[in-house]
Amino acid sequence: MSERFATRAVGKTDLHVTELGLGGTPFGNMYRPMDPKDVTATVRTAIDVGVRYFDTAPVYGFGLSETRLGEGIHDLQRSEIVVSSKVGYSLVPIPQAELKPQLWAEPPAMRADFDYTRDAVLRGIEKSLNRLKTSYIDMLAIHDPDEAVDVSAGIDPFSKSHFKAAMDGAFPTLAELRSQGVIKAIGVGINQWQMLCDFAEAGDFDYFLLAGRYTLLDQDSMDRLLPLCEKNGISLIVGGPYNSGILATGATPDSTYDYRPASEAIKRKVAAIEAVCHRYRIPLQAAALQFPLLNPVVASIIPGARSVEELSANARYVRHPVPLDFWLELKSEGLIDVRVPVGA
Repeated sequence: MSERFATRAVGKTDLHVTELGLGGTPFGNMYRPMDPKDVTATVRTAIDVGVRYFDTAPVYGFGLSETRLGEGIHDLQRSEIVVSSKVGYSLVPIPQAELKPQLWAEPPAMRADFDYTRDAVLRGIEKSLNRLKTSYIDMLAIHDPDEAVDVSAGIDPFSKSHFKAAMDGAFPTLAELRSQGVIKAIGVGINQWQMLCDFAEAGDFDYFLLAGRYTLLDQDSMDRLLPLCEKNGISLIVGGPYNSGILATGATPDSTYDYRPASEAIKRKVAAIEAVCHRYRIPLQAAALQFPLLNPVVASIIPGARSVEELSANARYVRHPVPLDFWLELKSEGLIDVRVPVGA
């Protein structure tokens, strides 16, 4: 068993998460099926290499991710791990014939409806507890109050907003549970930083789970969100640190960026970063995973893994030595924002 990864506090709470966590979207059959036995093996390998933080959500595979994670952790010492899930989607059974092609392969016959009311949040938490086979969930986030709008396609981040419903219903419900000690941290999980700025100013949150928006390729969130998080004592959990693929595969002809074919401009930027990596003998993946952790606002990164091999590789990349000069060269070549804290 490897040494446990270092931990960081979640916001102003007493809760700590390992710097490397495990994201649960693959467990829900994102894009293609994953064998439940591989999920359990991947979770157990995560424990073996020092990971103690696991993230999931009801909508990931319409309950599959939570159920499979629950199978993987049910006989572990519960106090030794941290589990986060989410609220905001209500899973509604439907006839099999009405099931439409979705992001999730081979899901149960369900429909996911947005519902941020108190009753829906409490019902959702109870069902999550049952699927996870646990008596408590450490961290809960309000999920996709923007309906997962595709901001990378240039769509207005506020074009679909459940901000008021989330703040009127879900937030006070989660805050009450936190005050009672039922949960330890509350947050928002979303794929954009713009709406998170409004949440940071409107509520007492402990963390934001932000996917793909503070990475080696995208630092726009430094302008407003990160200063607000620092000011208000809010941690970032960074999902999608590979930007959906290109930072794991490199600039290949079929590489993807934010779930769509990467543009030539993005490919050129990645190729330039790869050239610096080559000079320092650093895997691109190591640079991608370690980049968010340079910022003290970030508590953890949670790349997904479909296999023991992927999980083990991510652990090696996070532990790979990366010298200060590497980051300084990326700055000098204009490949990362000059404001990025690199320990200099």
